[in-house]
Amino acid sequence: MIKITLPDGSVREYEQGVTGHDIAMSISEGLARNVLSVKVNGEVWDSNRPINNDATVQLLTWNDDEGKSTFWHSSAHLLAEALEELYPGVKFGIGPPIENGFYYDVDLGDKEFGEDDLEKVEQKMLDLARNKSEFTRKDISKADALKYFEEKGDEYKIELIRDLEDGKITFYEQGNFVDLCRGPHVPNTGVIKAIKLMNVAGAYWRGDEKRKQLTRIYGVSFPKQKELKEHLERLEEAKKRDHRKLGRELELFTFSEKVGMGLPLWLPKGTILRERLENFMRRAQVKAGYDPVVSPHIGSKELYVTSGHYEKYGEDSFQPIKTPNENEEFLLKPMNCPHHCEIYKHKPRSYKDLPVRYAEFGTVYRYEQSGELHGLTRVRGFTQDDAHIFCRPDQVKEEFVKVIDLVLYVFKALGFKDYTAQVSLRDPENKAKYIGEDALWEKAEREIQEAADEKGLETVTELGEAAFYGPKLDFMVKDALGRKWQLGTIQVDYNLPHRFQLEYTGADNQKHRPVMIHRAPFGSMERFVAVLIEHCGGNFPLWLAPDQIAILPISEKYHEYAQEVFTNLSEKDIRGFIDDRDEKIGRKIRDAEVKKVPFMLIVGEKEQNEGRVSVRRHGQGDLGSMPLAEFVDHFQQVSASDFN
Repeated sequence: MIKITLPDGSVREYEQGVTGHDIAMSISEGLARNVLSVKVNGEVWDSNRPINNDATVQLLTWNDDEGKSTFWHSSAHLLAEALEELYPGVKFGIGPPIENGFYYDVDLGDKEFGEDDLEKVEQKMLDLARNKSEFTRKDISKADALKYFEEKGDEYKIELIRDLEDGKITFYEQGNFVDLCRGPHVPNTGVIKAIKLMNVAGAYWRGDEKRKQLTRIYGVSFPKQKELKEHLERLEEAKKRDHRKLGRELELFTFSEKVGMGLPLWLPKGTILRERLENFMRRAQVKAGYDPVVSPHIGSKELYVTSGHYEKYGEDSFQPIKTPNENEEFLLKPMNCPHHCEIYKHKPRSYKDLPVRYAEFGTVYRYEQSGELHGLTRVRGFTQDDAHIFCRPDQVKEEFVKVIDLVLYVFKALGFKDYTAQVSLRDPENKAKYIGEDALWEKAEREIQEAADEKGLETVTELGEAAFYGPKLDFMVKDALGRKWQLGTIQVDYNLPHRFQLEYTGADNQKHRPVMIHRAPFGSMERFVAVLIEHCGGNFPLWLAPDQIAILPISEKYHEYAQEVFTNLSEKDIRGFIDDRDEKIGRKIRDAEVKKVPFMLIVGEKEQNEGRVSVRRHGQGDLGSMPLAEFVDHFQQVSASDFN
């Protein structure tokens, strides 16, 4: 007998060789029908794989991320099986699950494959799924694995196998299809009820532009047709909310090939939006005791060699800038933190001076591959709401908690209510990616978890997601469409103070190293604005909207009164414009609605004579006529409620 510990802490005894499916059946038949895979001691397995020793076990269903991943991985295999039946001789690269579905990279030889072929393959997948073919796992020697794919003539799988260690290679088979795969998979193809192949793209083999370009087929699948329908509806809504589309329509930002790919140009309305966000953060930072600083857009290469950024990010940065002096090299700034370390060093520090908090809206530059650029979410130049806190070791947790409070304040003000705190740690299997001593890493990791616990945050832990100099707390935010975004981040760093030889004089009159906390509640202004646009569909909170009002005179006769209203409201910091075009009022209202202006103020003879405005609210319609002072009161109430 072996002991199985379930997530609720209960312990059950089973015979050696019990499977996840058996455990589920012992709890309820309904649960057993829904189990897709099983997590055994932290590793995801097939639900029919025997468990031979005492273990901690979690049964995974569609409601678990790992369950979805298993489902979509199996769907990728089903796609490959369908392709092999429809296109004999097809060769396969890799077919992993991704955040929202799966893909498979394939080589179809001289056969053309486009969007029109997707429906045919989709139907074949559904036909094969109805066979309820079991996914069968088989351990295989390296020699036999190579022999199988040599006989099949699939050079891509052969290349993958050559990189694997003998004794750790497995095949999976379903129906007439066999694939090299670690697994896990769902019990059988029958659980895959709804499939949609989304699009076709090109992808270089192993991401190498010098290798052959394969055909990448993207898809998504669900256990129920209803869930697929809801997913496709969300995608349609996402298209309407796409920040690139709304950015054009609302005249927020643009790009220019002459300026350069991935370098956004902020238009006047976008600049107003961005400045409102920056001013909001500046006010919050002043209250929290931060001092503003400004650092240059370039720095000596030696600065980034000292910090470790050149070693870790050199390949992802723009190449060094040469000067007429052959001994000088500069880099476009990839990070603000080395500059802030040098600002800290400009004078001696006492323990009484700490914490020191420096904040900067600093623009940084990273060389992203052109294929990875995407609107404002992936750019080559972006501005971080960066700050660095230099504190004593005994102040770390208190300062960390204060930063958490600031991040939560930002989320509340901007309507992000659904978020998870991700504790991002080192990859214990690849410590070469990081700098610093194990003891300092362990201390920093412990302090982050304690601070998160103290604030009662819902946390998840991710290995390998730490910064190269320290662990961090990343805030994963769900937007209005249920998509996850990584926004705010807080990092504890014992390493850069050591590399820059930062010091303060302690109460014992000895020199000590400060601890550094990196934080950026917005993350990058560009990415944050993109997420915000899509979250609210361009309907910004009233306090943030670039144009809060549009004054719409019925005819030219009322332009003077419109200007009087505009001036009065401008003095009360209510922003907007007068639409004095020679257009009918209905057209002016429609155009203001398209531009998502929160309030439309219509003025004509009656309004002019009585000192009133007729008010319309975007998306709500006519609010009636009211004196200007009454509108100002109403505006301020709405603005305050939007902010809170």
